[in-house]
Amino acid sequence: MEIMVLVIGIILLLTLIIKFKMNTYVSLIITAVVVGLGLGMPASQIATTIQNGIGCQLGELALVFGFGAMLGRLVADAGGAYRIANTLIDKFGRRFLQIAVVVASFIIGIALFFEVGIVLLVPIVFAIAIEAGVPVLSLGIPMAAALSVTHGFLPPHPAPTAIAAVLNANAGKVLLYGVIIAIPTVYIAGVLFSKIAKKYLPEASKRNGNLKALGPQKQFKLEETPGFGISVLTVLFPVILMAITTIYELIVHDGVTPKNPNAVDNFFGFIGSPSIAMLISLLFAMWSMGYHRKIASKDIMATLEDAVKSIAMLLLVIGGGGAFKQVLIDGGVGDAVKNIFASSSISPLILGWLIAVVLRVALGSATVASLTAAGLVLPLMQGAGIDPSLMVLSVGAGSLAASHVNDAGFWMFKEYFDLSVKETLLTWTVLETIISIVGLIGVLLLSLIV
Repeated sequence: MEIMVLVIGIILLLTLIIKFKMNTYVSLIITAVVVGLGLGMPASQIATTIQNGIGCQLGELALVFGFGAMLGRLVADAGGAYRIANTLIDKFGRRFLQIAVVVASFIIGIALFFEVGIVLLVPIVFAIAIEAGVPVLSLGIPMAAALSVTHGFLPPHPAPTAIAAVLNANAGKVLLYGVIIAIPTVYIAGVLFSKIAKKYLPEASKRNGNLKALGPQKQFKLEETPGFGISVLTVLFPVILMAITTIYELIVHDGVTPKNPNAVDNFFGFIGSPSIAMLISLLFAMWSMGYHRKIASKDIMATLEDAVKSIAMLLLVIGGGGAFKQVLIDGGVGDAVKNIFASSSISPLILGWLIAVVLRVALGSATVASLTAAGLVLPLMQGAGIDPSLMVLSVGAGSLAASHVNDAGFWMFKEYFDLSVKETLLTWTVLETIISIVGLIGVLLLSLIV
């Protein structure tokens, strides 16, 4: 009965978003109420459950996402991202242009949300492709692969950070394992797949893209942008802080957070927590991308305000996903899923991935799919001896699979690279599915080692 209600709920959510073009946040809350009633929850309890779900979901994440958006916007508006991309492409040379684009997109993708990263990088990729005389799509696919992998696998991005919070996983370990899996995944899905796509879509590869779809672009003079070193350091600052804490815990405490921490443990735990790491990194970015470059304080604050406006709806959607997740847990759906697969020999990591894939195909949003899947796999993971960090990555990989017409990323890729719907399905959708499958394989291999 619980599973039937869940299926009806997902169909309702899909109908509201796609058929009636309803706002995703509103759709999630309506679906949460309907599913709660269908599960037999007392009507008065549903409101409390929704409030608790939103509150728990956004507690730390609002800090992480807010600071992350501010940091990314500071780097972008100062020209730091422009400097990183141009320097790497110049250093790697024409022969290794794809690797240069991957590295640049990977670094920039850590600090910027997917949509912001692609808008920022597409004009650079177009210009480089035309100057070097190579197909735009041959650089666009590696760029999209790197941005997508950082979006799905690496904190402090919304989905992996949110799943880590739900599954109580260490964000530093998620980041460490995520980087290990991300590197071969980006190479396979970006560099290798682009060569295959060029062979079976020769016409699409000849097009020069559609730069007009991006609208007016901010122009930078390279000599007026921040230096390469300070730009990279600013972008990677939160990653460095979380990595330092994770490495410290691995060396000193075998990767386990101590129950009775001393002063040194407390220090590393403090700087490595996602919210504090992002706060410290934002303060550094305000100096490196702002005050250090003699930019007026009011201009820096204006940039921060614009950044927050850009993620307001994303935060609401994440909160709505948390509400839906909490209703599923309190209504008994999580336990029902656990009972169904209790005697199954399939690894919970694979089941988590499969659930996320189904939700991704149905709902379109990787963030909503991963949050909903996380709530369902939580009871499967408990007692199975699964490392929560690996489950985060498994669900994250599943949430990227088979992006199609109900995903905003699908239409962005189509418009920017001037593709037909069929060509977009054969490039973008295949690309996302390769990332998902290779990511799962990486998680399974890593589970045999750690």
